Amino acid sequence: MIQDFLKILEEESSKIKKSPELEEVGEVVSVGEGVVKASGLFNVLNSEIVKIEGEKEIYGVAINLEEDEVGIMIFDSPKLIKEGDLVKRTKRVLSLGVSDELIGRIINPLGEPLDGKDPIKADKYMLIERKGPSVIEREPVNTPLHTGIKAIDSMIPIGRGQRELILGDRTTGKTSIVIDTIINQKHEENKPVCIYVAIGQKRAKIARIIDVLKREGAMSWTIIVSASASDPAPLLYLAPFAGCAIGEYFMEKGRDALVIYDDLTKHAWAWRQISLLLRRPPGREAYPGDIFYLHSRLLERAAKLSEENGGGSLTALPIIETQEGDISSYIPTNVISITDGQIYLDSQIFARGQLPAINIGLSVSRVGSAAQTKAMKQYAASLRLNLAQFRELETFVEFAGEVDEATRERIARGRRLMEILKQDEEKPVPFEKAVCIIFAGVKGFLDQIKIEDIKRFEEKLFENIEVLKPELLKKIKESKEIDEETREELQKIIVETRKLFL
Repeated sequence: MIQDFLKILEEESSKIKKSPELEEVGEVVSVGEGVVKASGLFNVLNSEIVKIEGEKEIYGVAINLEEDEVGIMIFDSPKLIKEGDLVKRTKRVLSLGVSDELIGRIINPLGEPLDGKDPIKADKYMLIERKGPSVIEREPVNTPLHTGIKAIDSMIPIGRGQRELILGDRTTGKTSIVIDTIINQKHEENKPVCIYVAIGQKRAKIARIIDVLKREGAMSWTIIVSASASDPAPLLYLAPFAGCAIGEYFMEKGRDALVIYDDLTKHAWAWRQISLLLRRPPGREAYPGDIFYLHSRLLERAAKLSEENGGGSLTALPIIETQEGDISSYIPTNVISITDGQIYLDSQIFARGQLPAINIGLSVSRVGSAAQTKAMKQYAASLRLNLAQFRELETFVEFAGEVDEATRERIARGRRLMEILKQDEEKPVPFEKAVCIIFAGVKGFLDQIKIEDIKRFEEKLFENIEVLKPELLKKIKESKEIDEETREELQKIIVETRKLFL
């Protein structure tokens, strides 16, 4: 990809007659795993592509500018390079070729296809590293990004242009949430372009994700950027920046984009490995001192642009893996402080079978409620309040003997609301249906139904609405609110459905 990029630039440059100029040349001083140190390149730029002339021409990227030496990331085998090989500047900063042809494709962080299909023709080249939009170019987040997960859309809503962290231990369902979010976009009229960036994942896991997206028809609005666990650390380092550059291309065209970084913990590991090989001073937990800046300059590029600047948006969903539920360790606290909220998946809740295992108490969205639809906002506040009371009362009841009738009713309702929020993988619920079942729960229509029947009630309710009043869901989706007439019609269907379970 770098070679193709340089070839195009050289062809354009050859058309312009230029006077001879000096060429800046250095030489390799040392070679490490994925990195090279070179001397003599005194004017090289940060992220500039350099050419190493060893057994064969190898391209690298200058990332560590010191007084006498330059640290270079390489994307090929270090065995092809030896001390004393020439290193030449290209005076071109690393860029990624982007176009609409990327949609539906699987690529590596350099833009090279991994799906065996034709090379991707680039419309333009986007810098891998660049500044995010200024405050003047942005506008407040005001449009929802529906995930299809009832617990998130109701209580931790995400807006287009927001940065929402997803964190939790291994195997708590972090990736499932983002995959369901991509699948759920089939219910949206204005679908965002979804960019899934796999950083350090096993190839088998990436293949399973691609199979799921293909089976659900979601690849028609999705791009996969893959840097697997077997790839060199420099590719893992570049992967999220490449995904972000692709998202910015669509944002600048006035479209919505969603970029998922799965996960930034492994990205931090890759940067730590590169930095230690380049002999950067290690800091806390052996991470280099700029690890916070690394993630902040990546995530700050997510934005909702103002109408004057095209009105596009780039939403970021970074994922962080915690150890033993410790969200106060270095990398999680770093990313929490950068993002606009977090969704915390608790391994204890997961073990109890409450899936998705979202800890509502430790999860928050700082801007999403401003973008939440009026229909959801009408009942989401009651849902969160009921669940907060339920958690407190449930803990209290464990140590109390007898409780009064009102307390028993609150606990019974809380348990049914928790049952409503349970959801299977790969089955996102569109927001208009989610509003209907949440309305039934917070208004007490489920209080007399057995907990084990709640799931069947929900399925039957959706079936009855689609058969008896299909225009009801359409009306909620278009108006984004539940007026008096809609509420009465919805109550009638809920009451009729409830009779089957009493």
